[in-house]
Amino acid sequence: MTSRVIASKVSTSIRANCAPWETSTSGDYCSPTLLTTRLSGSRLLTTRLPIKRLVMSVNTRSVARATIPGVEHHVAHVNGTTLHHVSAGSGGSPILLVHGFPESWWTFHRLIPLLARRHRVFAVDLRGFGDSAVADDDHDSATASDDLRQLIRHLDVGPMHVLGQDISGGAVYRLATEHPGLVRSLIAVEMGLAGFGLEGLGDVTRGGSWHIGTLAAPGIADLLFGGREREVLEQWAFPTMTTVPGAVDETDIAEFVRVFARDGGWRGAAGLYRSMLAEGEEFRDRASVPLTMPMLAVGTSGGAFTAQTLAQISGGPLSTIEFEAVGRHVALEAPDRLAAAIVDFLDGVDRSLDVDARHRVTDSEVVSEWRMRPDDCGASPVPERGQGSR
Repeated sequence: MTSRVIASKVSTSIRANCAPWETSTSGDYCSPTLLTTRLSGSRLLTTRLPIKRLVMSVNTRSVARATIPGVEHHVAHVNGTTLHHVSAGSGGSPILLVHGFPESWWTFHRLIPLLARRHRVFAVDLRGFGDSAVADDDHDSATASDDLRQLIRHLDVGPMHVLGQDISGGAVYRLATEHPGLVRSLIAVEMGLAGFGLEGLGDVTRGGSWHIGTLAAPGIADLLFGGREREVLEQWAFPTMTTVPGAVDETDIAEFVRVFARDGGWRGAAGLYRSMLAEGEEFRDRASVPLTMPMLAVGTSGGAFTAQTLAQISGGPLSTIEFEAVGRHVALEAPDRLAAAIVDFLDGVDRSLDVDARHRVTDSEVVSEWRMRPDDCGASPVPERGQGSR
C-alpha cells in the first residue's frame, strides 16, 4: 500500500509493509515509514522518518461490544483509572468475579445469569483488559489489587464474595491479605500463586508454557501479538487451554479479539505475569498469617493444584471440588456445574455467618476500609452513600 503526494519540488510517500493479517481497512498503516524527498540545489535528498505503528485487525474493526440480556454496563473512576464492569441480579449477597488470561468479564457471560438468580453479581474488566483503561508499562498485581479494593468501595454493597481465576490470583490474594474485611469469602478457580509453585508454569524446560516469559518481557507481547490477536487466541490460546468441544465459539473469540486488539491491549496481562515471576518470596511471607475467611478451590482435569495452593494460605474453612473433562476456562466450558458449586458454597457461607455477630468484632476494620484518606484519589474522606456504579 503506497500513498504519494507530490507538490512542486517536494514529494512525500508513506510505505507500509503489512503482513496479510495486518491489512488496513481505512487508511491505517502497518509499520510505516515516511519518506520525504526534496531538491537541494542539484542534489536529491531523502529523509526517512518513522511513524508510530498503528495496527487494526480486519477481523475486529467493526465488531461491537458484546453483551447479554439482564446485565448493566458501568464505568468506575477509581485509583487513577477507569474500570469497566457489569452487574446483574437484585438480591442475595454480592459476589465479584475476577477473570484471568486471556479473558475479560465476558468469560463469565454464561455464569452470570445463573448466579444472578440468587445473588447480586458483579464482573470486572481488570485494568489493561476488556473495556477498562489500558495499563501502563509498569503495571503490576499490587496496582490491580488496589483497583479491586477501590472498586468494592465504589460499589458500596458491603463485603463481597470474591472469585479469582487464573493469573488474577496474585491481585485477589493481595486484596484478601491486606483488606480481609472486604472479602466475605474467596473462591479460586484454576488459580495458583507465586511462591507456591505457579512460577513453574513459566519454565519451558519442565513443561511450562512459552507465553508467560513472552508476556513478562517488556514490549514483546505488543511486538509479537499486535495485529495477530485472532491467530493467537483462536489458533493457540483457547484450543490449548480448553477441553470441552465448542465451549469457545466465534462470538467469544470475536469479543476477546476485539479487546486485546486495542493499542496496548496486552499490557494488563504483561504486568500480572511480570508480577507472578517476582512476588513468590513476598507471598510466602504473607502466608505466615493464614487467611480465615471461607474458601472454595475449584480445580479441573489439571488436578488439585488450586486446592493445594489454598491449603497453604488458609486457616479457615476450605472446600474443594474438581471437574473432570473440563479445561482451564471453567466458566465457559461448564457454567452450569460451576454455578451449582458456587451457589452451594455461598449458601453454606451465608447460612453459617450471622453477619451482624461476625462483623461486630471487625466493624472498625470494615469502616476503615470504607473510609478513604483525603489524599486517596482526591476523594473526600467518606464516600457518598447511595452512589453505586455508573
